Amino acid sequence: MSHPAIVDIRAEHPDADLDPHWIETNRERAEARLSAVPRHYAEALPSDPAVIAWVRDLVGHAVVNQRAFNPRVSTGPSLLILGSVGTGKTFEAYGAVRALAHSGISCPWLLTTAADLYADLRPRDRGNAADFDRYADTALLVLDDVGAAKGSEWTEEINYRLINHRYERELPTIVTSNLAPRELAGVIGERVASRLAEMAVRVVLTGADRRRTPRGETSS
Repeated sequence: MSHPAIVDIRAEHPDADLDPHWIETNRERAEARLSAVPRHYAEALPSDPAVIAWVRDLVGHAVVNQRAFNPRVSTGPSLLILGSVGTGKTFEAYGAVRALAHSGISCPWLLTTAADLYADLRPRDRGNAADFDRYADTALLVLDDVGAAKGSEWTEEINYRLINHRYERELPTIVTSNLAPRELAGVIGERVASRLAEMAVRVVLTGADRRRTPRGETSS
C-alpha cells in the first residue's frame, strides 16, 4: 500500500548524493516491517508539529551519516512524548515511525512497551544478555508507557542501563509516558530523567481522553 511521505528525503535534501534505488528499497523494506505495528495504530501519522520536526531532524542526520549513497539512521536526537491517558502519545510515536519508514531512509526499529520489556528481560535460567542487547543496540527504539508498570529497584536499573547505553551512543529513542514532567525523576529515577532531558526533544500532549470521546466527535 502506498502512502504519501510526510518527510520526503529527496525533496528536502535535493543536493544530497542519494541513490534513488536505495530510497525505494528502504521504503519497500520499511513498509513490510510496519506489520509489527499494532493494528490499532496501523494508519497512524504524526500530527504534532514538534514530532514532525523531530522526524525531519532525524532524516537530516541520516543524510549526513549516509554510507554508499544509502541514508541510514545511526545516531540522532531522541523524542520524549508526555501526556495524560488518551492524549495520543502512542499514536504520535507510531506515526513518527511510519513517517520515517515512508521518508526513504534505512531505519531498523524495535517497538515495545515498558511492561513487555521488563517481562522479556526478567532473569531466567539461560540469562538474558542477548535480549538486552537487542533493545540496547537497535537503530531506533520505541519504548511506550514508561512509568506505567509497577516499579522496583530492578526495573529502575533496567531503565538506567538501557537509556544510558543509548544516551552514550546517541542512538535515537522514542519514549512515551503518562507521567507529568515533574513526576519523571521520582518514578523512573534521577539518572534516567536527567539523561532523557538532555538527549530527547520533549513534547507534552494535552486534551481530553480520546478513547472516551464519542465517535463522530473530536477532542480538544
